[in-house]
Amino acid sequence: MALLDFFNKRKKGEQGEMSFIDHLEELRWHVIRAVIAVLVGAIVVFIFSDFVVQDILFAPTRSDFISSRWLCSLGRNIGIGETLCFKQVNAKFLETTMTGQFVASFTLAFIGGFIVAFPYVFWEFWRFVKPALSPNELKKTGGVIFWVSLLFFAGVAFGYFILTPFMVNFYFNYKLSPQIEIMPTFSDYLENLIYTTVGIGVLFQMPLLVAVLARIGIVTGRFLRKYRRHAFVIILIAAAIITPSTDPFSLTIVTIPLYLLFEASIIIATRINKRQDKQNAEWS
Repeated sequence: MALLDFFNKRKKGEQGEMSFIDHLEELRWHVIRAVIAVLVGAIVVFIFSDFVVQDILFAPTRSDFISSRWLCSLGRNIGIGETLCFKQVNAKFLETTMTGQFVASFTLAFIGGFIVAFPYVFWEFWRFVKPALSPNELKKTGGVIFWVSLLFFAGVAFGYFILTPFMVNFYFNYKLSPQIEIMPTFSDYLENLIYTTVGIGVLFQMPLLVAVLARIGIVTGRFLRKYRRHAFVIILIAAAIITPSTDPFSLTIVTIPLYLLFEASIIIATRINKRQDKQNAEWS
């Protein structure tokens, strides 16, 4: 019923209401255009795959990586010496199957294309949803494409510049026995990098999701404050799922920004609730 109500709200300019089939046809074209944008981005990434792999994908494994140098400099400036400096690691990757690198190159191209095309993909989704919103709702959602894209890229950047070099340095320097040589597969490294970039980029949408739920009355700031402890446990579980590892260090790095986003969500929901209460009082 909710889906039908949504479709019934959408208009087609001056031609009146659209049929259910017309809605599906329009949705199909939005999806097709979004897929084409991802494919174009994927083709570009695939063409420059050598540069992407050597200068972007493997960059967090090097001790001269930009965030590694920045953290090392920060440690020295605040008087803790080399504590935040990463040790030099000899990060080598192998493949155990003939098709491993071939399949990984297409995975890399698709994920890279999706990241590059993300604002356009969301814009296509927004174009489909927009006609169902009232003028007042449209006014309240101004700049949504910018904020969704900003939070997504912020999450991707956090995973790439902060979380990935920390994890690489930790695992390559962790030695259970000198007889054990660490040499993961390239596919394994790529999979971990996807989780720590795209996955966290999606989780960074939390404040916007809470804002939407608050506007439609599903959650309130009081509700979020009441279940703050429960939310912290959920965030820990989400961090454990997104983080390829479950060591306390990596979990802490992921959990802190996610919890800060949750606290920001409480502030956003509270402001929305106050605005709604004020409007209701004026109507009364």
